[in-house]
Amino acid sequence: MLQENWTTIKEFILVGFPGLNPKYNGLVSTIFFTVYVTTVVGNAVLVLLFLKEHSLQKPMYGIMFSLSLADIGSGTVVLPKIIAKYWFNDETIPFHSCFMQMKFIHYFGTVTIFILVLMALDRYLAICNPLRYPVLMTGRITLALNITGWLGSFIFTTVVTVQVYQLPYCGPNRIIQCFCEQNSIVKQACADSGYQQLVAFTLAITVLLGSLTFIIYTYTHIIVCVMRVSSSHGRWKTFSTCSTQLCIIAVFYLPRCGVYICHVLRIYMLPDLHIFLIVFYTLFPPFINPFIYFFRNKQISHILVQWTINCRCR
Repeated sequence: MLQENWTTIKEFILVGFPGLNPKYNGLVSTIFFTVYVTTVVGNAVLVLLFLKEHSLQKPMYGIMFSLSLADIGSGTVVLPKIIAKYWFNDETIPFHSCFMQMKFIHYFGTVTIFILVLMALDRYLAICNPLRYPVLMTGRITLALNITGWLGSFIFTTVVTVQVYQLPYCGPNRIIQCFCEQNSIVKQACADSGYQQLVAFTLAITVLLGSLTFIIYTYTHIIVCVMRVSSSHGRWKTFSTCSTQLCIIAVFYLPRCGVYICHVLRIYMLPDLHIFLIVFYTLFPPFINPFIYFFRNKQISHILVQWTINCRCR
């Protein structure tokens, strides 16, 4: 009721990088377009691989399949509007659409966190409890866990979005960001938003650090188990099964943790640098994950080579 009575904003203006010279808009839009096409095509190829290849229809690859879907969603929610802004100078976004974009950015980010936790659990069971792994991580259990993550993330992010949406907004309507990011939106509120910001930040830190703590815990146990293997070749072979997941986890968490640490320590960053870091940690993982799969996972790279050879033969 409060939101309906006091909100006067009908649309937001996405400022993007405030220090960027307009003559570089074409270059920036081309870069973002390339990132978007690569993200969608790369992850779509992975989705097709996981669906078509019987050898990849295992719990571990079922988790990777889920991550590829989340990566496509993340890129599709964020990038088309950024491309339109810098390519066609379309910098406005309707009020309700902005909140919808914010909701799905948080949604796919939360889904990704859950999937990374699931990846760590999968490797922990496979390496530290190999005899129980086929029983504990069946295809049906993996599917149930994935569905739980997707549904739970939707409910969680909906609650957070509704809290922010209920605030009254009366301007200014300029969002100093490339997309509708929560902190930038809340600054447009004409009422005290301290409670909403505190709740959102606390939940974000809890989810981020809670999941990271679990991942560190599982991989610590994995390292201990690997070190018990007698031969160095056996240790390397066992640990190499985690290399793909470790690369993906590092790419996702390191930039985010850096931004949150700067926020907590109140370290000042130039607006353009702050925007770049947020854009980077939002878009870089979905963009780079297919390359990590292709170059770090021998089974996937082998299947891709076979597909390429078969296509050329035809």
